[in-house]
Amino acid sequence: MKSPALALAAALVLVLPAPIQSQTAPVLRVAYIAVDDEAEAMYAKDAGFFAKAGLNVELTPMENAGAISTAVASNSVEIGFLPAIVLAIAHSKNIPLVAIAPGSEYTPAGPITSLFVAPASPIRKASDLNGKTIAVPGLASIAEYGARTWIEKNGGDVASVKFLEVPFPIMPDALNSGRVDAAMITEPFLTQAKKTERVLAATPFAAIAPEFAFGDWVANAQWAKDHADTVARFIAAMRDTAAWANKNQAASAAILQKYAKIDPALVATMSRSQYADRMVPATHQIVIDVAAKFRSFPSFPAADMLYTPH
Repeated sequence: MKSPALALAAALVLVLPAPIQSQTAPVLRVAYIAVDDEAEAMYAKDAGFFAKAGLNVELTPMENAGAISTAVASNSVEIGFLPAIVLAIAHSKNIPLVAIAPGSEYTPAGPITSLFVAPASPIRKASDLNGKTIAVPGLASIAEYGARTWIEKNGGDVASVKFLEVPFPIMPDALNSGRVDAAMITEPFLTQAKKTERVLAATPFAAIAPEFAFGDWVANAQWAKDHADTVARFIAAMRDTAAWANKNQAASAAILQKYAKIDPALVATMSRSQYADRMVPATHQIVIDVAAKFRSFPSFPAADMLYTPH
């Protein structure tokens, strides 16, 4: 079996023609978090898809979606990755962000988040979570709303459930110490958690829909309008990257390890994200409607937050 590094080298020989000279192009700052569902920017950089599209990209890692949305809205960076749920909430607050290219998507083939409890927990079903506390990586996130939807659809009283923001690395400790009763854990922490915790719901996001938009590459709406050619090049690069990454997980793993500093053995066994190759309003509408329900704002057409080429 080829090592990830050898697989990467072999794949890249076949992927790209000679790149367009991009080093003379203006620097395009792209913000992301170094995790698998936001990894397309890493792949596009190292596998040459940005260069192929004539883009001179500077990757800008950040800590959280809030920092990214602020940076993009203020033009501190030109493009950033945001969960679709965060973009929907931002739109409801009239923050001028638009999705210019699709990113990761939730599909049955990529169940990268599960709901866990401690091994000795008496919790066995959704109603057992009534009055309990669930750890999520961020409040008003797809993790929180996915858990809420799963509880509702499986007979629990979600109004009685509390949600607590807890960083992924310490969720198992929070579970085992009794600080929280359950936790929504995603990769790369999910594979590790399976060794020490008990899965209550393997695919809680399926309660929302079988498939939906998980995240997008976003830009300030005015910037996107003023830089249509750059946006078109970025869309092309992301389309090529999605097609390559979905088919070459061993090769993409070598890049993911480089940026995310993940143990190669862990990457080899964890569930990997799937990436969309086109923008689908219907899969975004699902997320908008979920956000509107739990945030109590009027729903709106998905097209309102998706970039339209001019």
